[in-house]
Amino acid sequence: MLSLLAASIPADPIYWTSFGLKPGIELGFFTLRFYSLAYLIGVIFAYWHTSKMLKQPGAPMAQRHADDLFFYCTLGVILGGRLGYAMFYDQSLWTGFSGDGFVTWKLLRLWDGGMSFHGGLAGVTLAMAYVAWRDKLNFIRVVDYVSVGVPMGMLLGRLANFVNGELWGRVSDVPWAMVFPRAGDFPRHPSQLYQAGLEGLAMLVIMMALFWFTRARYRPGLLAGVFTTGMGVSRFVNEFFREPDQQLADFAARTGLSMGQWLTIPLILTGLIVVLYALRKKPLAAGISAPA
Repeated sequence: MLSLLAASIPADPIYWTSFGLKPGIELGFFTLRFYSLAYLIGVIFAYWHTSKMLKQPGAPMAQRHADDLFFYCTLGVILGGRLGYAMFYDQSLWTGFSGDGFVTWKLLRLWDGGMSFHGGLAGVTLAMAYVAWRDKLNFIRVVDYVSVGVPMGMLLGRLANFVNGELWGRVSDVPWAMVFPRAGDFPRHPSQLYQAGLEGLAMLVIMMALFWFTRARYRPGLLAGVFTTGMGVSRFVNEFFREPDQQLADFAARTGLSMGQWLTIPLILTGLIVVLYALRKKPLAAGISAPA
């Protein structure tokens, strides 16, 4: 199959190395990696934008709730993302150790990469549920507001994947296919950019438009449902272009779908159910207020 594809590949494909990209900013004593920076900027943006939304009529919580919420959500993203990756994508992290001057448990080596979107989503959901329960807030409306800013983190994270030259796509003969240095000699889909465009930019525009230019925030669950459905569909589609993780290539070949796609199916179904629920319920009246 690869030999047939190779015959149709252009003689001068695009080489990722020609962009001169580096994984981070060298600060002398350590490297500030763009992947870590993407998480940081994504969280800061989500906090800033949520604070701005809370100033609009109908907010489900006060600023003090948002302050606590984003502390716990940050923990949820990191812990959930890492544990989810170890559970679904690379079980060797549970028992593996690595040393670069000192021995460390691979599960703790976040700087080596390996975060799961589905695990991070679960971690953030638990964080929101805890804060909503503790402060007697409407959980679904809290999720509505938080979900609006999440695509920015997805956009930055996928761009960081591209800058790192990781999570490349399947072998392809499209004119924009790229040769990644750790992925062999065949050009591949730059699937990181596809994900940045669909899961990041497109979803960010949709969620922002729904909040700022419609009355979606007065229908509890609508914003959360659109986010869940849109993110799930985007991820499912993008997985057709993304190369499965090496340790899960056999699983994808046996089942016909990648691990990411199987995990995304219940996400899509849940999102659709929440959207239908939100549209069937009577919208809230404008001017309602949350606990101070």
